[in-house]
Amino acid sequence: MKKTQTIIAIIVLLLVGVGAYFLFSDSSEFVASDDPDQEMATDTPATSTDESATSTDEDTDDDTAATSNQTVIGTSVDGRDITAYQYGDGETEILFVGGIHGGYEYNTTLLSYDIIDYFESNPSAVPSNVSVTVIPVLNPDGLYRIAGTTADDFTAADMPSLSETIPGRFNANEVDLNRNFDCNWQSESTWQSRTVSGGEAPFSEPESQAVRDYVSANSPDAAVVFYSAAGGVYSSSCDGPVPAESTELMDVYANASGYSAEGEFTAYEINGDMVNWMAGENIPAISVLLTNHQDVEWSRNQAGLEAVLDFYAN
Repeated sequence: MKKTQTIIAIIVLLLVGVGAYFLFSDSSEFVASDDPDQEMATDTPATSTDESATSTDEDTDDDTAATSNQTVIGTSVDGRDITAYQYGDGETEILFVGGIHGGYEYNTTLLSYDIIDYFESNPSAVPSNVSVTVIPVLNPDGLYRIAGTTADDFTAADMPSLSETIPGRFNANEVDLNRNFDCNWQSESTWQSRTVSGGEAPFSEPESQAVRDYVSANSPDAAVVFYSAAGGVYSSSCDGPVPAESTELMDVYANASGYSAEGEFTAYEINGDMVNWMAGENIPAISVLLTNHQDVEWSRNQAGLEAVLDFYAN
């Protein structure tokens, strides 16, 4: 009898043990599949989990490195941000500027945003010894006056006729910003056959101050400034001969893009010009005038900017 009881007890214990094994095994599987975080904590060693997180963080940093380096370098008369987008970390800095004439030359802003998109999609396009800074909208108030936005969410089809965009050339103080820089500045200057305001003094406007302060703090090695419309590339100088590097830079961009190399701008006298002021600061600088006021002519300007980057990479 005792032997029979012992056998029964052993069988009961075995049944209880097997039942417990399957009970806990099923429960663990359920928790793991229902909660991925608990699955990692239960089934994956802690060191493996940490390495995975670190790898994810590093990948995120790499993916966003081309888009995250934005700096507000100033604000407009009406308080809108003037933003610089920066790519690469080389010692040689190339500065690209668009939108100094706001809504009147809105295609220079669209082109500048295309350049930003290009570098964000192709960060390796910036040579290792070069860094690029793009200021797409130097006159945000003038652009907003015509486009109703300062972002890259408008197209040429959204814009009015050319004559209706003229008020957008000026900032909110009705100053032509390309007459407000300290190179042969005058309070009144010329745009084609018109008399325009150069401001109350050189750098009287917050927008031109933003460029001045950025250049003073960063000393870019060269600058390309977009305007419209003439279909040419112009060198720069201020109270002296055109620096040799400015002429060379003009030729590099013109030869690659197919625009004509025009030398100094002589169609009429201008005062307080930004590119000429940069030349006076010993920065080789060129003006790229697009062919018309609507198109960005991307393929031509992509070839031009790549040629400039190659020029300074060597």
